[in-house]
Amino acid sequence: MNREQTHDLLVHLNVPLLVDVEDGCESGHMKKHYHGTTFFKTCFNGLNALSGVGILSVPYALASGGWLSLILLLVIAAATCFTGLLMRRCMDLDSHIQTYPDIGERAFGHIGRTIVSVFMYLELYLVATGFLILEGDNLQNIFPNMGFELAGVKFSGEQGFIVIVALIILPTMWVDLSLLSYVSAGGVLASVVIIGSILWTGVFDEIGFHEKGRLVNIGGIPTAVSLYAFCYCAHPVFPTLYTSMKDKSQFSKVLLLCFVLCTISYASMAVLGYMMYGENVKSQVTLNLPVKGISSKIAICTTLINPVTKFALMLTPIVGALENWLLCSYKSRPMSLLIRTMLLLSTIIVAISVPFFGDLMSLVGAFLSATASIILPCVCYLKISGTYRRWGIEMVITIGIMLMGVCVVVIGTYTSLRQIFGHL
Repeated sequence: MNREQTHDLLVHLNVPLLVDVEDGCESGHMKKHYHGTTFFKTCFNGLNALSGVGILSVPYALASGGWLSLILLLVIAAATCFTGLLMRRCMDLDSHIQTYPDIGERAFGHIGRTIVSVFMYLELYLVATGFLILEGDNLQNIFPNMGFELAGVKFSGEQGFIVIVALIILPTMWVDLSLLSYVSAGGVLASVVIIGSILWTGVFDEIGFHEKGRLVNIGGIPTAVSLYAFCYCAHPVFPTLYTSMKDKSQFSKVLLLCFVLCTISYASMAVLGYMMYGENVKSQVTLNLPVKGISSKIAICTTLINPVTKFALMLTPIVGALENWLLCSYKSRPMSLLIRTMLLLSTIIVAISVPFFGDLMSLVGAFLSATASIILPCVCYLKISGTYRRWGIEMVITIGIMLMGVCVVVIGTYTSLRQIFGHL
């Protein structure tokens, strides 16, 4: 992955580049000057990276696992924060490391880079597909009993809305994606608006917070943990945040502050949604909201607008990789547009075939997020640092977290796939 793709990867996670860049031509080469970002700008970037659609699913995760599963949310948050610090240590050990795939390559060569890249691309693809499912679910909730026929094919309301939203998104796949980077930079604001709207609905729209819920549901723990892991899948952006900082010694404080604030927001949303709807909370808490209330409309509209602005950016690194692979010997704008259009079409097919937002995000969290955010940072750090050669507290903690990640991957992936196939 080159620097341009690294920029795209930073952009797709809602993180506008706050470094000053000046382009100039000198001796036939492009010249760039990077000025480091401040502590607070990096905090903003980090919060943007960690704030995502996972906030809609945390009440469902809590309902799946019960009240005690909040402890697992804290455990996942602590583990992923620790692995973020491990990535920083890898970069300190080798100044040539600039991106997450660089860490994989430094640890295990070309195979390591390929493995890290594949998990990143798969995660991006499935999250983008989840956006379409989210849009279809919420629009179906607002406009029930709607469907249409296109070219002899009948589409239900949810399927029809997925196709319509995809058609709206299609032009954004064709334009210069850098124009959309600041449009999608409202991840933090969107999360705050949604939490505020849910709170307002519970207090003033006669719903209240009367549900007691269950203390623990052993059978739902794998789903809960998988969805919690999905909330902390911003690790690909951490190396870029670190390299962009003016004072890199403050990165640990930035990471800790971002994780604390995001964990508070996720836990708040989980508790509010669970106390309002109890076991009846849906995979997206917005589907439970009364569509006539003003606060509910604000929450739903925020939920609908945000993914549309993010979709093209989410697929940017995949588009870049496909174009480099398929057009390496022949550059063609029409072929580039065809690749982007076919990629969008493939997400439509997957979204219609597997229209289960909660289960799909659970699968992403269990298989991809847990691997990329927990297991791979631990494995790469042990290899790069040589810590695996000597026993100590650090090695014990790292291996313990890595084994926890393996358990999440194995049990969570099995549970998610079983639930998906059970719906089919």
